[in-house]
Amino acid sequence: MLVQYRQYTICPDCHLKQIFSEQVDDRKYNFLNADPELYRQSRFLRNIRQSYIRSKELTDKQVKAFKETLVKIKKGESSE
Repeated sequence: MLVQYRQYTICPDCHLKQIFSEQVDDRKYNFLNADPELYRQSRFLRNIRQSYIRSKELTDKQVKAFKETLVKIKKGESSE
């Protein structure tokens, strides 16, 4: 795994425990309740959910990128 500046290494299982420690109850962000297996496949998706848990809000660009990445992963097009 390549670690970039300001990224901390964390195993997918530990990261999943961390990001699923809180429920996403806001209907606006219901798409964040995707299958945990999809999150296991993408660090990007995990980071977006973690951002939501931290701030309880996402930007429009984050929402769009999350949804696009989710579709790609479901189709098997992920490059991670």
